[in-house]
Amino acid sequence: MTSYAPPTAHDAVVLAGGGARRLGGADKPGVRVGGRALLDRVLAACADAHTTVVVAAPRPTSRPVRWTREEPPGAGPVAALDAGLRRTTADDVLVLSADLPFLAADTVRRLLAALRAGRAEGALLTDADGRDQPLVAAYRTAALRRELALLTTAHGGLAGLPLRRLTAGLDLTRVPDPVASFDCDTWDDIATARARIREHDHVLDEWISAVKDELGIDLDVDTGVLLDLARDAAHGVARPAAPLTTFLVGYAAARAGGGSEAVAEAARKAAALALRWAEEAEKGADKDTVATSGDAGPDAG
Repeated sequence: MTSYAPPTAHDAVVLAGGGARRLGGADKPGVRVGGRALLDRVLAACADAHTTVVVAAPRPTSRPVRWTREEPPGAGPVAALDAGLRRTTADDVLVLSADLPFLAADTVRRLLAALRAGRAEGALLTDADGRDQPLVAAYRTAALRRELALLTTAHGGLAGLPLRRLTAGLDLTRVPDPVASFDCDTWDDIATARARIREHDHVLDEWISAVKDELGIDLDVDTGVLLDLARDAAHGVARPAAPLTTFLVGYAAARAGGGSEAVAEAARKAAALALRWAEEAEKGADKDTVATSGDAGPDAG
C-alpha cells in the first residue's frame, strides 16, 4: 500500500488595512464581489493554511482567523507584514492582500510549489504587464524575518517603508498570472471584477461558492451530477421537478450524514428514478400510437 506524506504546513498573512483612498475611504475588504466580501474571497483561497493571520481591525469573517495590528495603525505594508509574521510559526508563509477577487486555491498551491521547487526565498505572481505583485506571494519565513530585521536596524523602524525595500534583498522566482494578480484599487476595478464574475464560464462556480459561504457549508460537490439530475427530472417528469428534486437530494444527503459521497448517492438514486419515469412515459406514448393505428385500420377503404 502506497503512503503519501502530508503537504508541508504553511501559514498565511493577509493584509487588510490601509485607507483605501482611491475608493473614497470605503471599507475595501468588505466590498462585495459576486456576493462575497473581498476579504472572505481571499480567506477561502488560503483555507489550507495552518494559521491565518489578518492584519486589520477584527470583523466577522467566513472562517476563523487570528487578528493583529501594525504599530502604529496605518504604518504601511512592511510594518503590517512584520506584525502578522510575529503570529506565524511555519517555515513557509503566504503573504496576500485582501483585495484579490480572482485568487483561488489552485493559485496558492502553484505559488507554494514554485517556492519549494528550488532554493528561491519567495515566489510571487506577476500581472498582465509583467510587474511583480509582492502581496500575492509565498515566502520563506526565515528570509522575511532576516530582511525585516535588517530594515529595522537600517531605518530605526518599519513605518512608511515601501514593500520594494523588503523584496529587494530576496532571491525571488516569478509565476505569471494576469487574472489571479488582479487587485481592486478603484471603483472601476470593482466594476470590472463584478462583470467578470458574471461571465458564462465563471458564473456557476462563483454562485455555488457564494451560496456555500452564505450557508456556512464546507462541501465539495460534483455540480455536473446535480445539473444532470435537474435536467433528467425536468425532461422525464416536469420542469418544476428539477429544483424540488435537487432540494430533496440535499435533504436526503443531510439525513445520511452529509458529505460529498452522500450527495452523490442520493443524486444517483433520484436520477435513476427520473429515468424510469421517462421510460414509462415513452412506453405509454408508444401504446397510444399503436392503439390509434389499430383503431384506424379496419375502417380504412
